[in-house]
Amino acid sequence: MIVTSLDPVRISGGDLWVDGGRVAPAGIGRRIDCDGILVVPGNVCAHTHLYSALARGMPYALEAPDDFLQILQRVWWRLDRALDEDGVRASALAGGMEALLSGTTTLVDHHASPNAIDGSLDVIADALESLGVRSVLCYETSDRDGWEQGLAGIEENRRFLGERRPLARGLVGAHAGFTMSDETLLACGEVGPLHIHAAEDGVDRGAVDRLERLGLLDERTLLAHGVHLGDEEMATVRSAGATVAHNARSNMNNAVGRAPVGAFGPRLALGTDGIGSDMFEESHAAFFRLREDDVHAGYDWPLARLAESARLAGRVFDEPLLGTLQPGAPADLAVLDYPAPAPVNDASFAGHWVFALSSRHVRDVMVAGEWVVRGRQLTKVDQNELAARACTEARRLWSRLDGVAPHPYSPKERTWTA
Repeated sequence: MIVTSLDPVRISGGDLWVDGGRVAPAGIGRRIDCDGILVVPGNVCAHTHLYSALARGMPYALEAPDDFLQILQRVWWRLDRALDEDGVRASALAGGMEALLSGTTTLVDHHASPNAIDGSLDVIADALESLGVRSVLCYETSDRDGWEQGLAGIEENRRFLGERRPLARGLVGAHAGFTMSDETLLACGEVGPLHIHAAEDGVDRGAVDRLERLGLLDERTLLAHGVHLGDEEMATVRSAGATVAHNARSNMNNAVGRAPVGAFGPRLALGTDGIGSDMFEESHAAFFRLREDDVHAGYDWPLARLAESARLAGRVFDEPLLGTLQPGAPADLAVLDYPAPAPVNDASFAGHWVFALSSRHVRDVMVAGEWVVRGRQLTKVDQNELAARACTEARRLWSRLDGVAPHPYSPKERTWTA
């Protein structure tokens, strides 16, 4: 069976045909025998941080953070300052490997390495392309490390947007308004569409009002989180047609609150904010978090959110059929080995997704018509060797982190001048 669309759900029988990297009409190109398997569009993660891939189990000896700002100061802003080019590459490879093995074919990444900015997006793009992952990349511009670092981030985004790669495109990264001056935000907006954190925590309240005031909010803008947006700001988001990437597990982990997902309108996508790339798991967590508050939330809700994630990537790649398996769509797909214990059809598929399907069912993965996972093994690299190299790099990164103090930046006492 072939799930040709997630929103609305459309399932067809027969076989799938691929030609020139795209889904083809029956009888054209290569035939994929779909007997006894379930073929679904590849998942898209609408917001992640690949640089966190080596941080699992990372030693922590400082005083425990009391709030979100301290989490940034004592964990993530220390980690990104410890990254060098080798760490950036190893993180991208590890994160890309896990994405493919979980059926995620496109990653929308938000990168930061303030001591290794120049060329960092090429390092990530090269790493992901070596695995066969599709990506939308940006550098996290911020003034928290000084005005010069902010300018370097803008230039890295500008340079990468000028490239044209088969599997990679760019947006303009911005950390969050509370670490950026108006001048820096405007300079980012002059380069291209923004991918920016917005109101993840109360420290960033008023984020959308500010973007609107500066003329930086439109249908191309990608806002991550949106937990602490007021009613008027949410109406502004809907009116502008901006996309919000919801990151349920990250919000729970950081105790920043619940995003008002019902108020964002149809352009609500799903991301992980760096907690892996398994969109089966993320979509389940997001759905049950919503269902706890709204028993009327339908089981098709996570499918619609994943479809919106794919539409986001499709707009960046100028591929409106991305995230579907209709003729003409990019052949990005996952083959699930799923012995269904109940009928699977248009009406029942959402129930199977929510209550049964997971990344453990992913057997094969194709991106742009090329098999990148076969029999749960990467086809382009030795995944065991890749994981071993990543582990070695993680140890090196952790040892450097010992010498990095908590970040001094505070939105109340800015350490930079524009």
